[in-house]
Amino acid sequence: MIKKQTRRTFLKRIMGSFLTVLGLSSGGYFYANRIEPSLLEINELEMNHPLIPKSFEGIKIVQFSDTHLGFQYDLAQFKKLVNKINNLNPDIILFTGDLMDEPNKYSKLNDLVPLLDQLHAPLGKYCIYGNHDHGGYGSEIYRNIMESTNFKVLLNQSTAIKLKDGSRFYLIGIDDAMLGNPDLPLALKNVQNNHFNLLLSHAPDLAEAASRYPIHWQLSGHSHGGQVKLPILGALIIPPFAQMYPEGLYTIEGKYPLTLYVNRGLGTTRLPFRFMAKPELTIFTLKSSR
Repeated sequence: MIKKQTRRTFLKRIMGSFLTVLGLSSGGYFYANRIEPSLLEINELEMNHPLIPKSFEGIKIVQFSDTHLGFQYDLAQFKKLVNKINNLNPDIILFTGDLMDEPNKYSKLNDLVPLLDQLHAPLGKYCIYGNHDHGGYGSEIYRNIMESTNFKVLLNQSTAIKLKDGSRFYLIGIDDAMLGNPDLPLALKNVQNNHFNLLLSHAPDLAEAASRYPIHWQLSGHSHGGQVKLPILGALIIPPFAQMYPEGLYTIEGKYPLTLYVNRGLGTTRLPFRFMAKPELTIFTLKSSR
């Protein structure tokens, strides 16, 4: 069981924010506020597993996460992102939550929808809820936007990704841990045994619970990679449910082996800074390790 945020953790976050503002003076402030948030890093990884069918080898998945539109990340940046993703020619596009910082206050929905609609992937576009997608009475706003642009919203459910030869793997999506109601048994209900499966969870720390089930890979966001990291002190802004696994690749040694990847996301929240935590777009290429 993952613990809710305690008073001590809250005070630590506030102190971290204070130290951040204190440390980001003059040139440091300009870099963290204006430069690093625009320094998109594209990371490429192989997604290996013996249950991945040979016919899926070479299939390309692009994950993007945590745009937080309306806080610091704007539609001009998002348009460039859409073009960059399409130029990568993904077979599958995955969004792992937090589209808008405050959905009920975001005033440019009519401009956002055509951009999301332009994203193209022949094997589908899929997404899950993040905490900000639920926040501010945003749950239905988010769902309506994503479904209207041909994203399939996976809310404690699974879907089979199929090729013409009949081979398949399962994509699983669970609700957000902070403001939603994640239900792994329900999400796994229709997943067949002996097939590769990939879990989408906005909150990375739910990997601890996921490793008690036969889940092979998990992709997450939420953490922003700490958003601000300082030498010695490390990451200063780590939200609940991203304390254990803040960024990058992990192997979870639970009842079942689970590989977790945590994307640093694209936008910012609470403070308009990124420092030593560049925004990230991740490309996964499927490979059978038989």
